[in-house]
Amino acid sequence: MCTHKRALAECAGKAISVMADWAKHLAGIKGVVLDISGVLYDSGGEGGGVPIPGSIDAVKKIKASGLKLRFCTNETQATRDKFVGKLQRLGFDIVVDEVTAPAPAACRILKERNLRPHLLVHDDVVPEFASIDKANPNCVVVGDAADNFSYKNLNDAFRVLIGLENPVLISLGRGRYYKETDGLKLDVGVYMKALEYACDIEAEVVGKPAKMFFQSALAEMGVQPHQAIMIGDDIVNDVGGAQQSGMRALQVRTGKYRWFTQRNNKHHMLMLCPQSGHGTCWDRPQQLRSREGLPSPVTGGWWTAVGRIYVVRLTV
Repeated sequence: MCTHKRALAECAGKAISVMADWAKHLAGIKGVVLDISGVLYDSGGEGGGVPIPGSIDAVKKIKASGLKLRFCTNETQATRDKFVGKLQRLGFDIVVDEVTAPAPAACRILKERNLRPHLLVHDDVVPEFASIDKANPNCVVVGDAADNFSYKNLNDAFRVLIGLENPVLISLGRGRYYKETDGLKLDVGVYMKALEYACDIEAEVVGKPAKMFFQSALAEMGVQPHQAIMIGDDIVNDVGGAQQSGMRALQVRTGKYRWFTQRNNKHHMLMLCPQSGHGTCWDRPQQLRSREGLPSPVTGGWWTAVGRIYVVRLTV
């Protein structure tokens, strides 16, 4: 056999093996949990954001497939109603009742525990807390406050916490950064860590990667963790959080994805590129084995609609 034919045969064999792994680890899936920012669209700009190519069609195909679908976001720069309205204007088939978001979940916790928050959040998400008593605060809630993250506002939150006998800091997510149309932006986790450090406390996270947040999304779909798969752009909060909750997870190479953030991760995964057909396999942290020239192991299915590279968790 000539060298060219032998190489093609080897590639074909590897592709078949990859496809078998793919099918094995997606077997039994009944529900899909989708992140939004960086997966379906990039926020920012005059129109409020730009859909990622193929994502609108991908959502339609998931719904048409009969799989249960839930959108799970750490978005805290708008109320859930306004956020969903923006996505609808961008062309997405989505309704408010399909979205699990941190602010409504935090409000439930505040009411259950009789907590009165000092809010360090974006102005546009304040209406979510309209029914919450905020007089004489006995906790701090921090979200993605954007330009409200001034020294004065951070210091005001610090003073509330440091003056409490039992300080409670609730954070609406713990992301490090996210992507908008004009580039990367610092996320709430950076400011959460500053308050943790200053007050020598540990924040309670409401939102991804908190296990309770994923469990809420699963309960709303009516599926068990092993029957669901999370698709997101954040290796820690989307992929890692879902795995810790017993779910399977895929990472898109859009949004905040950066290849160098994967070097120290603890997850066993397979990276697939439907367009170029190249594959790369991570066996364990810091061990990278390239497999160039593979024929595309993914030839159909809704995930090809986005036309992007995905990282697939192989172990559950």
